[in-house]
Amino acid sequence: MEIILANPRGFCAGVERAIAIVERALEKFGAPIYVRHEVVHNKFVCDDLRAKGAVFVEELDEVPSGSTVIFSAHGVSKAVRTDAEARGLKVFDATCPLVTKVHVEVGKMRNQTREVVMIGHKGHPEVEGTMGQSQGGMYLVETVEDVHQLVVKESDQLSFVTQTTLSVDDATVVIAALQERFPKIQGPKKDDICYATQNRQDAVKALAEMCDLVIVVGSPNSSNSRRLREVAASRGVESYLVDGVDEVQFGWLTGKVNVGVTAGASAPEILVKNVIECIKAMSGAEVVQMTGVDENVSFPLPRELSAAQ
Repeated sequence: MEIILANPRGFCAGVERAIAIVERALEKFGAPIYVRHEVVHNKFVCDDLRAKGAVFVEELDEVPSGSTVIFSAHGVSKAVRTDAEARGLKVFDATCPLVTKVHVEVGKMRNQTREVVMIGHKGHPEVEGTMGQSQGGMYLVETVEDVHQLVVKESDQLSFVTQTTLSVDDATVVIAALQERFPKIQGPKKDDICYATQNRQDAVKALAEMCDLVIVVGSPNSSNSRRLREVAASRGVESYLVDGVDEVQFGWLTGKVNVGVTAGASAPEILVKNVIECIKAMSGAEVVQMTGVDENVSFPLPRELSAAQ
């Protein structure tokens, strides 16, 4: 048996920046540092930050006035920003710059009096934050069926944006349905699905061609991790999403020749290493690294938290 490691996998630049913001804030200001929503969707990462003094909350009313709060990588609505300012909270924004890009797009579209259709998953914090960039004039669709049922006010003045962590293939189908139903609809100048999501899905597609089992390391509330498992499964390959090594089952390996392993953008490499060691112990498999896209992306920290300060 061989274990084939997808490349790229694991942390993206937005996740690395978000985690670093929490860690630097803790170093500079001391615990507790409040974080609205899980800073990234990974249990291991959040548990580690909790141990260092981070306090995760769902709403700002859980944060004492005058405290330091960090917005998660998924972004927040304008209402949350206004509330934080009104309550005198010291804010550090860990929103991924690629999510911020979508927020800016929505603002420009609405300023042009265009209505905006967002393609995304209802209830996901990124979607809630993006939908909250405008008071009205926005619609959420998740499937082609949603597009068929969509009722808008001005079909000639319509634009769309997408959640950054969608399945590229799924988004393409929904965009095609929107374009068929609303021929004059306009999209963003550049695809909203982020480079890391695209690269990891492309790597899984290649992995699925070589493997008869794919294991994706990532938490179940991680949208991009779930999409990776779905991409592998859509190609007829047995696939599982695991939060950590404890969830790997020996029975999955029975009769398998090549086992593919990858990780969502919010899953640290240590979890991948643990899964690999587990599979090696169970099967005696050897590890092979896939070739893939070399990601050289980094995002700067807020000036007050940079190393120079």
